[in-house]
Amino acid sequence: MPAEEPRDLPLEIGHVLFVDIVGYSKLLINEQSELLEHLKEMVRGSGQVRAADAEGKLIRLATGDGMALVFRNNPEAPAQCALELSRADKRHLELQLRMGIHSGPINIITDVNERANVTGAGINMAQRVMDCGDAGHILLSKRAADDLAQYRHWQPRLHDLGEVEVKHGVTLSLVNLYTGTDGNREPPDKLRRAREQQTTKVRTASRRRRMIVLLGIAALVLALAALVAWVESSRHAQQLVPSSAAEKVTPPAVAIGEKSIAVLPFENLSAEKDDAFFADGIQDDVLTSLGKIKELTVIGRNSVMSYRGAAVGGKLREIGKTLGVAHVLQGSVRRSANRVVINVQLIDTKDEHQRWTERYERTMTDALSLQGELAVEIARELRATLSPTEKSVVAAKPTENPEAYLLYLRAREIENRLGPSEEELAAAIKLYREAIEHDPKFALARARLSLRISSQQIFNSVSPEGKEALAQAEEALRLNPNLGEARLAFAAYRLWCQSEFEPALAELARAEELLPNSSEVWRMRAMIYKRQGKLRERIAALQRGETLDPLDTNNPRMLFTTFSAMRQWPEAIRMSTGSLR
Repeated sequence: MPAEEPRDLPLEIGHVLFVDIVGYSKLLINEQSELLEHLKEMVRGSGQVRAADAEGKLIRLATGDGMALVFRNNPEAPAQCALELSRADKRHLELQLRMGIHSGPINIITDVNERANVTGAGINMAQRVMDCGDAGHILLSKRAADDLAQYRHWQPRLHDLGEVEVKHGVTLSLVNLYTGTDGNREPPDKLRRAREQQTTKVRTASRRRRMIVLLGIAALVLALAALVAWVESSRHAQQLVPSSAAEKVTPPAVAIGEKSIAVLPFENLSAEKDDAFFADGIQDDVLTSLGKIKELTVIGRNSVMSYRGAAVGGKLREIGKTLGVAHVLQGSVRRSANRVVINVQLIDTKDEHQRWTERYERTMTDALSLQGELAVEIARELRATLSPTEKSVVAAKPTENPEAYLLYLRAREIENRLGPSEEELAAAIKLYREAIEHDPKFALARARLSLRISSQQIFNSVSPEGKEALAQAEEALRLNPNLGEARLAFAAYRLWCQSEFEPALAELARAEELLPNSSEVWRMRAMIYKRQGKLRERIAALQRGETLDPLDTNNPRMLFTTFSAMRQWPEAIRMSTGSLR
């Protein structure tokens, strides 16, 4: 007897409302039971539920932390029911719901307890829609929303959210349902984060494409310049003065100020190679502290870090000429358990003579004031006069907490890497927050956290991140009114979160007073001038930044694009060499 062919499961369209209690898993068992009872009571009180029940067109499914309601009568029923539950939810402040709606194919089956159950894409998709929401949200799939949009009274309540990718690479088109009193009008966090990530990816790809184009243009300009030079030299070869009679012309040397210094990377002598971040951090802090003294010229970090790991013995005179400084500071750091040993020497680059040397051995707690002490000693050796404000700014400890300081240095090390990834920058933000948890009075960590958030360029002033950037900058300034990095953080917030250019420039003017050697100040100025279309001012800002950080390749690259935009080709050609370094 031939085997009986299995019957196909009957398919029909179900209009599914998925309801979930937010934060359910974090509750005590008795609290979970109470909230589930509240939810069931609310569902029983829904007019849509009672009507569908009376017609035999409703299936209820328990989902552990909520329920699914499958309406089989009309596509409006789940949306009407969701609004009813949203109104009822306001009477139970401890009960927070999120809801998802989708219309799609379902299979009605019988489970092991001989009770009606539902499977199929319709119910699975409704759950995925709901999972995208936060407390108070009523989210609809595009298909469910399209059904409702055929009716005039639904149209003002439906608000398109766009697409989002969920599990297994599935893309959902979502619509937010809310009225003046019901639902949640804020975009879901999941969509906001997805858009931020997408924006970052697009900007990264755009920067890469722009860099490739710029490199191509630079190569073309160089080739054309070489061709023109060759043609000109060939044309006038016979008219040249004989080399025997020619005088060697040397361009006038740029005067190097006696009160100029470059803080070279400190050598890590610790047994743990991972402590390189600590040596880099001490060097960076000494450089930053010296940079707050107006009478000194201090070369920026990007330039001096190009000598990291290099054998500089016997080359300090050449380094002095390259960086345009009369002195360099060399040092080494050894950290063991709770003790730190730092050796430093100040060297005159004209004759490589050692002007001053010192050895410091401290506990970690005592070492927190070391960069200030070093800066004051070096300023004295260079005969620089410090104002009372500069003395207090330079000598101030960044924090009293060694753990907070180490977390801060790790965050700075990540930020200072060449082209850090999104994940690395997220780790830096996390480290800054941990540092602040260890020491809430750590103003510098708050300023750097604010600056990092704003500089991601993907938040506005009303986003949670934008609000955090402003709050951290305000608190940093309250804790330390003379902190230049706090003013820099305010400038970044005005620029990136508010697009307010003049207030940002005003903050940078205040920052420059406190950070007279900061190339960050001038780089941000150049960014603002670009957005204002003030290209001459942008060039001046970039040239000032180049003076402070001569080996930073970003400056010639940006100068090249700006000169090209202004059709100043000789200057663009000159800058193109630097942009390709």
